[in-house]
Amino acid sequence: MDRDRDRREWLARSFEDQRPHLRSVAYRMLGSLSEADDAVQECWLRLDRTDARIDDFRAWLTTVVGRICLDMLRARRARPDGLGAWTPEPVVMDDHADDPEAQAIAADSVSHALLVVLESLTPSERVAFVLHDVFGVPFGEIGSIVGASPVAARQLASRARRTVREASPPLETDPVAQRRVVDAFLAASRAGDFEALLRVLDPDVIFRVETASATIPSVAVRGAAAVAERVLSRGSPLAPFARPVRVNGAAGLIVGEPDRPRAVIAFTVARDRIVAMDLILQPPSVRRPED
Repeated sequence: MDRDRDRREWLARSFEDQRPHLRSVAYRMLGSLSEADDAVQECWLRLDRTDARIDDFRAWLTTVVGRICLDMLRARRARPDGLGAWTPEPVVMDDHADDPEAQAIAADSVSHALLVVLESLTPSERVAFVLHDVFGVPFGEIGSIVGASPVAARQLASRARRTVREASPPLETDPVAQRRVVDAFLAASRAGDFEALLRVLDPDVIFRVETASATIPSVAVRGAAAVAERVLSRGSPLAPFARPVRVNGAAGLIVGEPDRPRAVIAFTVARDRIVAMDLILQPPSVRRPED
């Protein structure tokens, strides 16, 4: 009895040491901290029940959480509402662009724009890409998760990598530079200055309006002029209430109270211009990294 208790206590301590890593893996696969926490909890339950010998604790847990996330992604795709009722869950923190800790968090974050691209992948492609390209899991282990050979797993990751590369321009990683561009956008929005908006918007900018409601369709607007017109016609009333935050590590805005926001806006900045904006209306939840 004492041996069983000691073993379970050791497992629990060791698992807690790995929880941040597992949460990071699951969030990149699922795009939701709520679902990521569910996946990590299920991983613990499977660990607690196993009698298998575990030679590499971290690798074993990563493989298990990968299988759980794959099942969750497939279940999401199989729901009748499909993608229309799902939007990535933003991770929001106060903005201190010159804070070294904030810069470290930004460097380790996955952008909202990337989560949108990842959602376009098949579940197997997403799992293969995240596990290999982000966390360095060998293709042999990935193949065992997705039910494919190592060669097929490599091909899945390659297709996903190509999709991500084609959809992602070289991005600005300096938080101060990001904030400067987003501040200029907010000032132009508050002033109703069409020309100033054009100066901070990339000519091919895409503006996505996302919602978790199945009854409200998502909207995508392309081109600087069209986006500027939409911002000024529909967004100006909200602009006075927007305040700077970091959304998934990048410069963003929040409208409303942090615990019940009306909207969160994630920006993708490249070449001193905004190349993508994601307006998440009434997000189901806004999570902070420590939540």
